[in-house]
Amino acid sequence: MRGQADLFLDYGAPPGQIETMPAGEIVINAKHRGEIFRAPDCETATRMLEATGDYRVLRRLIPRPTVVSRTARQGEKTAVILDTETTGLDHTRDEVIELGMVAFTYDEEGQIGDLIGTFNGLREPSIPISPEITRLTGITLDMVAGQMLDLEAVERFIAPAELIIAHNARFDRPFCESLSKGFHVKAWACSHSEISWSMLGFEGSKLGYLLTQCGWFHQGHRAVEDCHALLEVLASPLPSEAGLPFKHLLASARKSLLRIWAESSPFDMKDVLKARGYRWNDGTNGRPKSWWVEVEEEAGEAELAFLRREVYRRDVEPYTQKITAFERFRSAH
Repeated sequence: MRGQADLFLDYGAPPGQIETMPAGEIVINAKHRGEIFRAPDCETATRMLEATGDYRVLRRLIPRPTVVSRTARQGEKTAVILDTETTGLDHTRDEVIELGMVAFTYDEEGQIGDLIGTFNGLREPSIPISPEITRLTGITLDMVAGQMLDLEAVERFIAPAELIIAHNARFDRPFCESLSKGFHVKAWACSHSEISWSMLGFEGSKLGYLLTQCGWFHQGHRAVEDCHALLEVLASPLPSEAGLPFKHLLASARKSLLRIWAESSPFDMKDVLKARGYRWNDGTNGRPKSWWVEVEEEAGEAELAFLRREVYRRDVEPYTQKITAFERFRSAH
């Protein structure tokens, strides 16, 4: 019966042998043509496989080392990537059970510099951790029993940051703001929604998928591990000389958006608005009960003209808000 190794070697040839060699060198008597395959180390073997064009090999992601003693470069800035694990999806009822963060330097051109700090902490919630959350995160009630986040340490960690990055900032920002006021005053960016991954040649935008496309795998759904993974995704060159994903994220974060509320729009226009990208807000969060959309600032006048012409069919002045990275992804609560 054929084994898995037979898929890579000539099944009809005589059995080969694996010879014991000094540490660091593997010699296999391949069955194909009786040739000897020598691999001084796993990385060399990996490069040989990849060079054929027939294989792609994923490497385990090893977090880059933290640089503690360093001289700051002129003009460099600091950003923090964070991830939260929580008891559920509703920030008004659920709670953070793990917070992970990594801090790194970058320049105005979007080049990532050094990893300069990591933070990871567990927190015991006041509500139970469901079996589903434990299955997703691996975090049990026993693991968080008696654990508290050092919020002073959290605030010290994020204080130098020009930008806070999350892969789902609309989810993470409200949870973080419930922990510390330090998160309220920061500019936020979302690496999931503010990078046009599909236009850059990717078929998805989930972190695990993006990481594999960059050639790595990791143990996902633990906060700090996901932070290290996202850092490497943002630092990996894009195909077709499109630069780094982090450069694209910076460009998006620096843009101002216009949030337009189509208040009191005719009911029979709901499908038109939805097809154009408007979302419904039910008013329970303190914001208008209305359809709304965010567009780039320079497209604002065209969007208002569309509403007057196609939706209201009269001259109106819809409620608008200018949204920068300091307001984006913030909860109304």
